Amino acid sequence: MAEQSTHDIQINQFVSFVLHGEEYGVPILCVQEIIRYETLTRVPQSPIFVDGVLNLRGQVIPVINLRRKFGLPEQEIDKATRIVVVEVGGRVMGIVVDEVSEVLQVNPEDVSPAPPMGTQLKTDFITGMAKMNESLVILLDIDKILSSEEKVLVEEAAIA
Repeated sequence: MAEQSTHDIQINQFVSFVLHGEEYGVPILCVQEIIRYETLTRVPQSPIFVDGVLNLRGQVIPVINLRRKFGLPEQEIDKATRIVVVEVGGRVMGIVVDEVSEVLQVNPEDVSPAPPMGTQLKTDFITGMAKMNESLVILLDIDKILSSEEKVLVEEAAIA
């Protein structure tokens, strides 16, 4: 019985990060580690949202720029920029974020569904909006950020 309550606590924990002044969260169970931004190897003809690949202890992982993926303005890499290493559909990849904030404990009753944005905007990767004090945190389903086709392109960039 105690095992179940521990699992419930982990499911409600999110690593929060900032992109273009907005706070986002991904489930802590998807996050393998958080590293400082380092120089990446750019792969020719990779999708525009792929910054490049990184050698992480002998494993070549693709690194996605979430600003580009979400259509946000570019920002210079600075000392706060981080790469969050996540597992997406069994594949390890990095996501570039402006800064990592903290680990949030989110109560299910504080989560509202994502507001409808019309049929033209793809928002199925947003699992909800968590009300934290006076602000909102956009909760992401890391497995749905990339489409199936985009996952194939990212995989190809990593092995090129």
